[in-house]
Order: sequence, then structure tokens, then C-alpha cells
Amino acid sequence: MNIIDIIKKEMHTEAEAIKIASEKIDVSIEKAVHYILQCKGKVVTTGMGKSGLIARKISATFASTGTTSIFLHPAEGIHGDLGMLQKGDVVLALSHSGNTQELISIIPYIKFNKIPLISITGNVTSNLAKNSDVVIDSFVDKECEPFGLVPTASTTVQLSIGDALAVSVLKMKDFKVTDFALFHPGGTIGKKLLLKVADLMHTGKANPIVTDKENMQNVILEMTSKGLGCTNVIDDDGKLVGIVTDGDLRRFLSLGLTDLNINVKDAMTVSPKRMTAETLAVEALNLMEECKITMLPIIDQEDKPIGILHMHDLIKSGVVS
Repeated sequence: MNIIDIIKKEMHTEAEAIKIASEKIDVSIEKAVHYILQCKGKVVTTGMGKSGLIARKISATFASTGTTSIFLHPAEGIHGDLGMLQKGDVVLALSHSGNTQELISIIPYIKFNKIPLISITGNVTSNLAKNSDVVIDSFVDKECEPFGLVPTASTTVQLSIGDALAVSVLKMKDFKVTDFALFHPGGTIGKKLLLKVADLMHTGKANPIVTDKENMQNVILEMTSKGLGCTNVIDDDGKLVGIVTDGDLRRFLSLGLTDLNINVKDAMTVSPKRMTAETLAVEALNLMEECKITMLPIIDQEDKPIGILHMHDLIKSGVVS
């Protein structure tokens, strides 16, 4: 059998399982979201085996988006770790069968402490479901592998539901990109969310600038001396009115305009895209990719160019991953 066909078939099976599960979502999930939003403690996820691995990932997603969360291993819970659970918490339990013994064993403690229990299970008549305050149906008709024994599609559905819950809570909390940055100060994510344009732009003497009275010969000299392949163009008030890039020069020459005494206005790009120094570097990257440009003038509150940001600066900083 063709390997590519096998891979595509199994991916389609999992995608279809998520689609079917999404169509079964009802108002009960709203209750689950409200429980989490009203939680005064932490969201404690739990599950055995493969469901436990998914529960760990869901917990990590909640934690990274501003909702305090930990994972409790049921087997370790019945041997002393139930002390992790406290009044004010919410428990999110995952189990395909809903009858996993270790998971069922910690339910009495949860109920005794009146901790809300949300379950994601493929068996809505199971012991777990019967003891839950909210039941989210994650039933799948079949797993991907041919024996129907290894959790594949079922865990994919569990993960999709958990991610959907986390995103719903995130949106209800009006969680912003700046909040996200606080939880991801390191690595590529941290660079994307913490670095500002001011940290990367070329400013001062390194900022290429010419007036709109200059001829193209002086423009080329400025571009060459600053080594960025571009220059800002300002008017008599010092405000940004244009930019000249290497691409503008090529277009200028392709039109047969070889007289370098021609005014810069005849070659520049008028009213170029621009940003302020306090803008996040990732926002500048998004604008540059959207507009297919590699240089971006940086302006102050008076629309005066105080710097230039080059795509190479974003690449070297790690913002472009």
C-alpha cells in the first residue's frame, strides 16, 4: 500500500473525528467555560495513559494563556498527591472509556470537597460522566489504527476540545498579546512578543535621510554611505514624504532615466508604510510581509522619521523564525 495514501487517510480520519465531535457540542460546554472563568484556584487536569498526556498538554495551554493550571496523575493522586486539590479549584478529567479505575478512585475526594468536575469522555453513560458536573462528549466511531485499540482519533478529539476550552476562556478574559508575552519571555516567542521596533531600528547617524529637494546623485550617495539600500525622504518640516529603495532605483533606470540631476520626487515611493518605535517588532514583521516590503520607516508622533527597520534586522534578532 502507498505510504502517502496511508498517511492522508489517517489524517482525514482524525480530521473527520474532530468535525463530528464539534457537531455534538451543546450548551453544556458553556457551563464548563463559566466554571473555569469563575475558578478562584486552579484548573487541575487529570487522566491516565494517553488521555493523561493530552491532559498535560491542555494544562500547559491554560497556564500559558493566563489560567493557573496543573496536571494531577490519578495513580499518584490516590497515593498522596490529592493534596494538590483544594476548594476553589476546577477539575478537568479526560478518559475515553470513562471507567478508568485510577480516575474513578479520586472522584470521592473531588465530590467531598465540592470541587466542580468537568469531564471529556467518549462514554457519556460511564461512572466518570455520571459523577461530573459537566460532560463533554468526545466519542469517536473508530481509531485510526486498524485494530481500534490504540488511542489516536480519540485523543486528537480530546485535545481539540481542550484547546477550544482554553481559547474560549482566553477570549472571555480579553487576554492580549502583551499578556501572552509575560508568560513567554524566552526563545523565539519571547523575542516576537517583547522586542520592539526601537530595539532593532537604525537611528541617529545610521538613519538615512534626504530632503525632497535633493537630486538622485545625492540620494544614491546617502543610500550607499548608510548601507541599507534605502533612504527616508523628508519635506521642509522634517516630515516623512517618501522613501527610495534599491527597487525604486531599478525602476528609475529601467525607464531610461539616467540623468542623476533629476529630483528625488520623480523616483521615490510616496507616502510609504511606516510605524512608531514602540510598536512590537512582530507587528512590523506582519506589515512588511503583508505589503511585501523589506524596509520600513520609523516615525515619531510628528511623523518625522527617526529610524529605519530592515527585514535583515528582524531575521538577525530571531523575530523571523
